[in-house]
Amino acid sequence: MSLIRPSQAQDVLSIAAIYAHHVRVGTGTFELEPPSLNEMDERRADVLAKGLPYLVAIEGGKVVGFAYCNWFKPRPAYRFSAEDSIYVSPSVQGRGIGRALLIELATQAERAGIRKLIAVIGDSANASSISLHRSIGFSPAGILKSCGWKFDQWRDVVLMDLALGLNDTCPPQEWS
Repeated sequence: MSLIRPSQAQDVLSIAAIYAHHVRVGTGTFELEPPSLNEMDERRADVLAKGLPYLVAIEGGKVVGFAYCNWFKPRPAYRFSAEDSIYVSPSVQGRGIGRALLIELATQAERAGIRKLIAVIGDSANASSISLHRSIGFSPAGILKSCGWKFDQWRDVVLMDLALGLNDTCPPQEWS
């Protein structure tokens, strides 16, 4: 069983390695080159500075997955809607670690004041990510056809969303 905990500075090397694998061989992200270790550290710092969760899954003392959310868009009006990101090491895929990370991420995002968690899933053929999100209650919100070009092929983006807490039933300042 894996342990899920907040990420720490020393986790960034493992986080960067897991993400680099997905950039190089997967279509879940549309990045074409893996970001540098410094860039990954800065991205993590940005998420944490906003008071948002950045989690890791640990197994056998090693980071085997990570998940975080960040504002859906940078404008302040979007600060109650966040996009989730989840990546696991290929050696542990299909073992429920991504699901455990996503459930805990949603819980912590709600505590941080997020009311809408949004999945922006690279590649409509990414059945595992679509299924993962659906399994915890995300609903389809749309498909952006052929909006990314990766591995010499047009890729869709699948949008899904999950209402958190009181969602849109009252203004944010009334929600706790």
